[in-house]
Amino acid sequence: MSKPVFITSDSTCDLTPELLERFNVKTAPLHVLLGEDTYLDGVNFTQEMIFERYAKDKTLPRTAAVSPQEFTDFFTPLVEAGYEVIFLSISSGLSGTYQNAVIAAQDLPGIYPIDTHKLTTGVGEMVLAACKMRDEGMDASSIAKAMEEMIPRVNVSFVIDTLEYMWKGGRCTGVAAFGANLLNLKPCIEMRDGKLEVCKKYRGNIEKVYHKYITERLSAQPVDPNYIFITTSNQPSPELAQQLENTVRAAVPDVKEVLFTRTGCTVTSHCGPGTLGVLFLEK
Repeated sequence: MSKPVFITSDSTCDLTPELLERFNVKTAPLHVLLGEDTYLDGVNFTQEMIFERYAKDKTLPRTAAVSPQEFTDFFTPLVEAGYEVIFLSISSGLSGTYQNAVIAAQDLPGIYPIDTHKLTTGVGEMVLAACKMRDEGMDASSIAKAMEEMIPRVNVSFVIDTLEYMWKGGRCTGVAAFGANLLNLKPCIEMRDGKLEVCKKYRGNIEKVYHKYITERLSAQPVDPNYIFITTSNQPSPELAQQLENTVRAAVPDVKEVLFTRTGCTVTSHCGPGTLGVLFLEK
């Protein structure tokens, strides 16, 4: 008889506390280094702290992976409680988190670390899909295999209001950032092979761009209607949130839930305020 399964991830999956509780998911927090201060992502760190510090002295945070020992401490109580554990990690191309989880898993039975090759609620999409499989009674080995097969179907992208943060973080040149601002360009970046790359450039008012971007992304291929995430670096106003949800539902009329979340440190520190992503599974 197979053991019960516990679904876990790291804090960069960017699921809200309400969603983590609803789906019974546990996350391991990455470390956030902001100036001389150290925080735990999703525990005592907020997006507003990034914006406030950057406005003050142009300092951007850095992240540090969960250590092997921290993973051992994270997994051990679950193993001792009789669970096998699925761990869905941020892309190994962006963090050492996955490698450290693998190190910890070598000394514990029934741990399945998976490199999602994604970030933020792209990982979150996989977490929710794994929870559905868990609730249907699938064993850990079968869920792990299904997660590996799902990776190509996870669609992760964002549209960016300003390139200032990417320039400051060394992700683009000052000339590119200046030119984009001058021409009112809004780049769209997506996850390709586990890394972030520019895929398109929009132009114009950012709120109008949001709607065009969402419609284009959701109309380009058949979409799994279970969960579609709108993930933003700023909290949208209730009016804008409703408009964005209406745009999603117009593109995918049979969508079951539109879930709003905030980007964590990784995306926010690279992309800055005004960033918005629509993240979903392709059929």
